[in-house]
Amino acid sequence: MGMQCSVCGKKPVVGNQKTYRGKAKYLGGVGKKITGINKRVFKPNLQRIKVSIDGETLRKRVCTQCLRSGKVQRPVKRKPFANISV
Repeated sequence: MGMQCSVCGKKPVVGNQKTYRGKAKYLGGVGKKITGINKRVFKPNLQRIKVSIDGETLRKRVCTQCLRSGKVQRPVKRKPFANISV
């Protein structure tokens, strides 16, 4: 799937990077002028994490907004040999 969030489907979008020169009007200049426009790509902030889906642990690429909002269920971490009774 490449550069795409497996929860919300967020993927790279294309935009413009503008280059300015000049002094702003509020600083006493004649205003900023656009001297160049270049294409650029806005990439989502994807993290490769372990996700718990139906009791199964899988590794998925998830954007940070889905992580912070709680849309993803992380697997429960258990200490090794914790439930051995002697």
